[in-house]
Amino acid sequence: MQITVAEEVGVETRASFYEQTGALRDMIQNHLLQILCMVAMEAPASLESGEIRDRKVDVLKSIRRISPDKVDHYAVRGQYGRGKVNGLKVNGYRQEEGIAHDSNTETFVAIKFYLDNERWEDVPFYVRTGKKMKEKHSYITIQFKPLPNSTFSESSSLLSANRLIINIQPQMDIRLQFMSKKPGLSLQLKPVEMIFDNFACQTDTPEAYETLLLEALVGDLTLFMRSDQVEEAWDVIKTIQETWEKTKDPSFPNYASGNWGPDDSDALVERQGHQWV
Repeated sequence: MQITVAEEVGVETRASFYEQTGALRDMIQNHLLQILCMVAMEAPASLESGEIRDRKVDVLKSIRRISPDKVDHYAVRGQYGRGKVNGLKVNGYRQEEGIAHDSNTETFVAIKFYLDNERWEDVPFYVRTGKKMKEKHSYITIQFKPLPNSTFSESSSLLSANRLIINIQPQMDIRLQFMSKKPGLSLQLKPVEMIFDNFACQTDTPEAYETLLLEALVGDLTLFMRSDQVEEAWDVIKTIQETWEKTKDPSFPNYASGNWGPDDSDALVERQGHQWV
């Protein structure tokens, strides 16, 4: 399972806020953990807001806490340097107005989580978010497990994993990727996609904050975090935050603007034979 929220922009006019916050607290603690909850939660007994939020809390409670001595194994931080975004040269984080020249604030985070429950036992959840990345893209990738024995054993080296990809923004669609036989007499396989793009027909879809404002007015609390959700989410990242605050990262900046983050982010998923999709 992968969750990516990538941004092309830097800190813009939010330097004073961001310098005190960083990507871990600004994005992982709320936005990405909320997406993780929506993907991993058990089916609620009803659509009543309290029931849905109970299931989200169950997910947060099941996330395995990372001990201080394991932070470097499960979490990666980064800070963008100079580079190019959309072909234009841009400054690094430390050259932004209002940022300290030796700032230790992370603008990129990648973490591997495990959920200690029956459904998701031993399934890694990779989450990443960063600023000044190659493109703006928020999406969820669910990669299905391979079968122990493939019918197409002679072509096993050419088989791609089956994946369900849910694009959130800027494009909104759901894609199912799987292998298909090429037409003809020979047995040749190729990856194909089925795309559900119903969203493209909807020109009047409300913006995210419009939905939140309306639900606040009518008293629907489904999308709002409850106090126990907030406490559990902070507890999930607590040791990571404390460990990073105690130690400066001498490699900063460790990824160029317009890139997909530091090399250690790729190493995080490659250890188990995976890659960012």
